Amino acid sequence: MAKIIAVANQKGGVGKTTTAVNLSAGLALAQRRTLLIDMDPQGHSTSGLGLVDPGPSGGAYPVLIGKIGAQEVTRGTSLPFLQVIPSGVDLIGVEVELVSVDNREGRLRAAISSLDAQYEFILIDCPPSLGFLTLNALLAAHSILIPLQCEYYALEGLSQLLRTVNLVRTRFHHSSLRIEGVLLTMFDPRTALSHQVAAEVRAHFDGKVFESVIPRNVRLGEAPSHGKPAVLYDSKASGSMAYLHLTEEILANG
Repeated sequence: MAKIIAVANQKGGVGKTTTAVNLSAGLALAQRRTLLIDMDPQGHSTSGLGLVDPGPSGGAYPVLIGKIGAQEVTRGTSLPFLQVIPSGVDLIGVEVELVSVDNREGRLRAAISSLDAQYEFILIDCPPSLGFLTLNALLAAHSILIPLQCEYYALEGLSQLLRTVNLVRTRFHHSSLRIEGVLLTMFDPRTALSHQVAAEVRAHFDGKVFESVIPRNVRLGEAPSHGKPAVLYDSKASGSMAYLHLTEEILANG
């Protein structure tokens, strides 16, 4: 059975998509059968893996509305062990289209249930919001990985995300949803602020913060424009090495 991890934070610009792309690539490099589901209408995970558009079969949108099966929209990448369900701007309107549908929050969970045996890991890149798409991702997931930037107001809004997690556990009877871990991103070792925020987060989430810390790194920013995960674009860059270390932590967690 696949381990399903939602990568989520309603705050934009925290390294969420960078984390989803590079962690999925790291797992694939470790020869773990991995699927990345792009649930963000911006489609940055899709383009970050070198796919220009969802392709003729579409992507997550037709799957969510029940037009086509998840297996039919799954596409390969440059990594043999990594596949992706792509995204596109049509995802923006999916909530309106499903407004009168029963159990609409569970559409993704139902759609990917048939894929469970094919993969060891399924990662879901969520949009920067706590709306319909993120709720679908949380209901489908076993755990949530929260990227958190080492900047001022880092914890701002995080309480709302945790309330949403508790809502999913109680109202939607998904009590097994757990916090996979908090990932510190955009860490700058030269600044006192980064160290201060890191210490504050570790104190606040005792035992729930990954040892791996993602630094500010030019290569992480360059890689998407080349349609490659940073771990392939420059495997020796500090950001790439940090994501490979995170991969080891995830594998060690089981």
